Amino acid sequence: MSIKLSRRILLSAIAATAFAGTATTAISADKITLRLSTPTTETELRSVGLATIFADGVSEFATYEPHYNDTLFKQGTELVAIARGNLDMSLTSAQELAKLIPEWSIFTAGYLMRDPEHQRKVFEGDIGAEMYQLVEDKLGVKLLSVMYFGTRQLNLRGDKVINTPADLDGINLRMPGTDAWQFLGRALGANPTPLAFTEVYTSLQTGAIDGQDNPLPTDKDKKFYEVTDQIVLTSHLVDMNFLAFSKSVWDDLTADQQATVQKAADDASASITAAIVANEAELVAFFEGEGLKVYTPDVDAFRTRAQQMYLESDFSKDWPDGLLDRINAVK
Repeated sequence: MSIKLSRRILLSAIAATAFAGTATTAISADKITLRLSTPTTETELRSVGLATIFADGVSEFATYEPHYNDTLFKQGTELVAIARGNLDMSLTSAQELAKLIPEWSIFTAGYLMRDPEHQRKVFEGDIGAEMYQLVEDKLGVKLLSVMYFGTRQLNLRGDKVINTPADLDGINLRMPGTDAWQFLGRALGANPTPLAFTEVYTSLQTGAIDGQDNPLPTDKDKKFYEVTDQIVLTSHLVDMNFLAFSKSVWDDLTADQQATVQKAADDASASITAAIVANEAELVAFFEGEGLKVYTPDVDAFRTRAQQMYLESDFSKDWPDGLLDRINAVK
């Protein structure tokens, strides 16, 4: 399902069932505002999916108000803002959640999720219900749905061929500043460098960093291909985002409104996931057309090093007993 098609269908349905006259005015007057803060751009696939499918889905009783490019809250502060009642929604990650709830660090491990479908099944089943409840109990934040964010690859300056983790020795690789992200960078063999997402392009351009890791759609959206030379398909993290929602706002909704919000979140996440999967399939040719070298290294060498480092690290001590085996058992 494409975002464009989903939006058209939803808009048609809304138009067909819209109230007329004073009824519409009354509903509009009673609408709540749902503010979302995100570091993404307005044109990025996650932003588009939420601004169309989610916004249309809740439009009868809520106005969706997104704030892009960290203009409302800085990346990494959104969950606390929601917990304090200063924000209604955000896109969050396992890495951000792990910073506040150590048990979530299992989902930051490299080479854990096999693919987007495995990811979906994990979080739409008992495992997801348990981990979502943990966030709700500890933070007062409700996670509505999971969306595939793409498989993270290395995007580097220069022409040094990267085949094994040893080849990344001395490479200053931008990673977000949390412990989970920094550990992943070391597990890949690089020198992880914390840097705000909004500073990555300029830092690549000036050579302050040697590279960054993101899914291919993000590399295109942020135009990182303009200031880099190669993409190494390490596929080290099948990444995910979660649509985070204020529990206090949720509790103020009626049961029907809660069901509507949940459906809108599920529909938006499913459409975003489908759009990103389709987009990734087309992007290798795009980057090659822009002059970048795109190739696959010895992925087994990266996987072996990363998994061993995680099992020997303090991160695994926080993982709930038996959860790794349960995740691996999901088919």
